[in-house]
Amino acid sequence: MLTGRLNITRTYGTGLVRPECVLSHQSGLLFCSDWQGAGGVAIVDADDSVRRVQFADSPIELRPNGIALEPGGSFLVAHLGAETGGIFRLFPDGSSEALCTHIDGVPLPPANFVIRDRADRIWFTVSTRKVPRADDYRPDANTGFIAVIENGAARIVADGLGYTNELAFSADGAFAYVNETFARRVTRFAVGPDATLSDPQTMAQLGPGDFPDGLVLDQTGGLWITSIVSNRVIRVAPEGVERMLEESDPDHLATVEDAFQNHRMARPHLDGSPARTLRNISSLAFGGPDMRTAFLGCLLGDRIIATDTPVRGLPPIHYGDDIGPLLSALDRT
Repeated sequence: MLTGRLNITRTYGTGLVRPECVLSHQSGLLFCSDWQGAGGVAIVDADDSVRRVQFADSPIELRPNGIALEPGGSFLVAHLGAETGGIFRLFPDGSSEALCTHIDGVPLPPANFVIRDRADRIWFTVSTRKVPRADDYRPDANTGFIAVIENGAARIVADGLGYTNELAFSADGAFAYVNETFARRVTRFAVGPDATLSDPQTMAQLGPGDFPDGLVLDQTGGLWITSIVSNRVIRVAPEGVERMLEESDPDHLATVEDAFQNHRMARPHLDGSPARTLRNISSLAFGGPDMRTAFLGCLLGDRIIATDTPVRGLPPIHYGDDIGPLLSALDRT
């Protein structure tokens, strides 16, 4: 049963395949990572139509997890491979280029999330160095990291994190927030002018059943967190922590929590959600004319879910970017 302060208003798109990461744009288009066919990005219009930009020339099978929109309509893609990953650029015509496949001289582990900042630097997260990734679904996870690509070179700027997931920046760019999924916390770093991260502080420590995945900010500085497994949207603000939306099953949560605490948690615990509507919420993007609509992506879902919110979201950096070349390419398909 759905509970919480928010109500689902409508859904967008059909036939999406693992829409783990959702982006909004002022044009009204929604974008999400998509694993259909060769993999790429699904574009969802207000009329529910779905078009796709897929990798057409990659020598390896790419599995998009986090995505970021660039001016012109190209996408940065975090490749979540079985054993290795990378950061790739997907152009509107389906061609692509590799931006980072190695770091510190070794192949990049599966990449989770990618984001641009206002200085046009590219930041990304790697959840774990362990193979398979499920070996780090543990309370003591500590091999995740954050890296930045600047002037064509990648470097690690924060390490030893508890399964690093989505990353978000404050409105002024002074702080970076990151979800540590299996440490069950949100950590804030101060961002230096040379793209360094320092002074880590825990902004929220979540409890049983909660595993923070998606992360965005609203215009009051509140943190909006999507939790896989518990299927919760959680807002963390100075006035307190509030569950805004939830579709949880107590028996499922108890089973997962027992496995987590006893180091037995595995992929079936993430994929076994009995929820019917919120199919493992993994992402949230604010959008709409007044930035009061939250668009939710779900790992196990096949559409994007929308809900109205009581506060305005912080517009993403790409929200007003010109995406003319992408629109032209879509018109030709």
